[in-house]
Amino acid sequence: MQLRLSLRTAALTFAVLLPVSSSFVLAQAGGNAKPQSPAPQAPTPQTPSRGSEPISSLEPSGNDANPFPKPDPRNFTADSPTAETVSAFLHESWGYDTQRIWQVQAILKTAVPGVSKVVVLVAQKGAKAQVASLQFFTLPDGKHLIADDVLPFGPKPFAENRKLMQERATGPARGSASKDLLMVEFADFQCPHCKDAQPTIEKLMQEFPNARFVYENYPLVQIHSEAYKAAAYGVCVAKEGGNDAFFKYSAAVYDAQANLTPAGSDEVLKGAVTKAGLDPAKVAACSTSAETRSAIDASTKLAQEMNINQTPTLVVNGRALPLSSVPVETLVQLIHFQATEDGVASAPAK
Repeated sequence: MQLRLSLRTAALTFAVLLPVSSSFVLAQAGGNAKPQSPAPQAPTPQTPSRGSEPISSLEPSGNDANPFPKPDPRNFTADSPTAETVSAFLHESWGYDTQRIWQVQAILKTAVPGVSKVVVLVAQKGAKAQVASLQFFTLPDGKHLIADDVLPFGPKPFAENRKLMQERATGPARGSASKDLLMVEFADFQCPHCKDAQPTIEKLMQEFPNARFVYENYPLVQIHSEAYKAAAYGVCVAKEGGNDAFFKYSAAVYDAQANLTPAGSDEVLKGAVTKAGLDPAKVAACSTSAETRSAIDASTKLAQEMNINQTPTLVVNGRALPLSSVPVETLVQLIHFQATEDGVASAPAK
C-alpha cells in the first residue's frame, strides 16, 4: 500500500510523515505507480532524454541505506521545472526537519502545454524507512502548483507572499518595529480555534522577541453571526486607543467568547471596550462607519489573495501555517528555519 501526501498538508505544514508498507517505482514511460519492494540502492544520476536529472536530498553515508528505488531517466520528459527547482522548493518546505529525505522520481509532460506532473518520494531517515509518494502539477508560470489546491511553487515559494504581508498587513501590531521576521495572524473573534490558539501565540512571542506580530481580521460571516461586529469594534478600538488597547480588547473578547451570541454580543463587546480603557458608546458608533467596513474588507481581501481558507492561520514571512493543526514545537522549528532561509536572525543577538 502506498500513501499519497496531501499537498495542503505537505506544502503548508509538512506534518510528521505517516508510515506506509511499501515503496513504488514508476512505469518507465507512463508514470503509473506499481507496488514493488526494490532493494535499497543509491540513485545513480543518468542523462535523461529530456528535462533534468533525478535528484535526491539523501546525503551518502556509510551508515544509511537509501530507501528509494532508482529513478528512471525516461520519466523526466518535461522541460520544466527542473529537478533542482523541485528539490529547492522541497527544501524550503521540508528543510526544517533534518530527518526527512526525498527523491524527485519523475517530472512528466501532460496533455496541457507547460503543465508538468511531478512525483516525489519521501521518507524519514532510518533503517526501516517507509516511503510515501507526493504528486502535484506545476503551472507554466513557474510560481504555482496544483494538487487539491493552488499553492506557491519555486525555489523561493514564499518570497512574493512575504513582500505582500510586509506591504499590506497593517493591522494592530506588537513586538519588533522591524518587519524582517513578520508573523501575521488571520483570525475570527467568534472562532473557538482562534481562542485556543492564543496561548500558542504568546509562546511564539516569547520564543521570538525580535518578531513583529500583526493581527488581521478574517471574520467568517457565513458561520459566525457576531464575528464581523466584533471585528468592527476591534478596528475602532485600535483607531481610538492604539495597539495596546486593541490587544487588551482582543483578550477580553476571547475570554468572554462563549457569550458572543446574537443575544449577548453587545454586552461582551461593551465590556471588552471598557477593559481596553475606552468609551463603548464612541466605539459602537465608529463600528458602523464606512471607513471601518473598508478596513475589515481590506483584511478579508488580503486573506483571500493569500488563499487562506481557515482560521486561525499564521503567516510567517509569507509562509502560511494553520495554527490549529501544527504543534507549537513544530511551529518554533519552522519559524527558526524560515528565518534562517530568509537571512534573518530568529532571536536577538546575546
